[in-house]
Amino acid sequence: MKKLSILLLSGLLIACEKPVEPLPPPRPALVHIVSTSNANNSMVLVGEVKSRYETNLAFRIGGKIIERKVEVGSIVKKGQVIARLDASDTHLNVTAAVADVRAAEANVALAQSEVARQRLLVDKKFISQSSLDQYEAQLKTTEARLNQAKAQAATASNQSHYTALVADRDGAINHIQAEPGQVVAAGQMIAQIVDMQQIEVLVAAPESRMANLKVNDAVSIKLWADRTKTYTGKVREIAPAANSATRAFDVRITVLDADDNFKLGMTAGVSFGKNVSDEIIVPTQALTQVTGKTSVWVISKEGIANPREVVAGQYTEAGVVISQGLQVGETIAVAGVHTLLKGQKVRPQVEAAP
Repeated sequence: MKKLSILLLSGLLIACEKPVEPLPPPRPALVHIVSTSNANNSMVLVGEVKSRYETNLAFRIGGKIIERKVEVGSIVKKGQVIARLDASDTHLNVTAAVADVRAAEANVALAQSEVARQRLLVDKKFISQSSLDQYEAQLKTTEARLNQAKAQAATASNQSHYTALVADRDGAINHIQAEPGQVVAAGQMIAQIVDMQQIEVLVAAPESRMANLKVNDAVSIKLWADRTKTYTGKVREIAPAANSATRAFDVRITVLDADDNFKLGMTAGVSFGKNVSDEIIVPTQALTQVTGKTSVWVISKEGIANPREVVAGQYTEAGVVISQGLQVGETIAVAGVHTLLKGQKVRPQVEAAP
């Protein structure tokens, strides 16, 4: 009877036990196999075609423009007249200055005669030496005034020549900001002349790439209007300070074999020297923050996920360079890294090749 009771109790206990739930299957995880990549760290920047020399021409005196001999696009030679001012006033100034010189010369001649007569009187003891000193001082004064009048006459003559605005170099007229009949001030821009024989490309280089840029570095250039032809160039100038608006550094590239295809203001792409090296590059989405440290999730051969701290380097179009923390051949997760748990079992699925 006791044995029967024990059997019945055991059966009841077995009947009351819940069935054991099976473990959830490993979750699928998109993974990436770590490998080296021939990373091409060449930098391509877009810039504007410009002339090395862009000179703003202006009159050195003010006046009224009576003639302009060029238009936008005109090709000019050094010394060619660009525009003229009304020279009536300057001619009058020259005439007045010449008259002042003649008057000063007459005063000098008179003073010289007086000094000569006074010296004869001194020799005959008719006057004192102090009287002669006064006449000699007067002669020096008139001579100084003559020199002053000659200088003023030379200035007036120069200003008469300043009524003609001439080109200071061979080039092309790029801008015009004055018309005949307009009254302009000294130094006001009349036209801009550009040297078409020395063409450059102006680009803005980011701060992160400045360490790799040097003057005289060789570059290749392509015009966006014609991407089939490649031109050669070199870095001529690197700005010592960043542009306050763009926070980038202005870099001027001299085009060594420019042709007629280069037009001012066109867009050009500048490719700086290639730097090919073997580096570990992983997809950017593989990086995450674990306890405040940059990490990736490494998947073991058994499919176990564990975080590992890495040192991330430069970001590129292909991904991010990993300088420390990963070895070639290891497997890392590249999707859902924010939901993984340490020691979690996953089912790796290798990402498709791009």
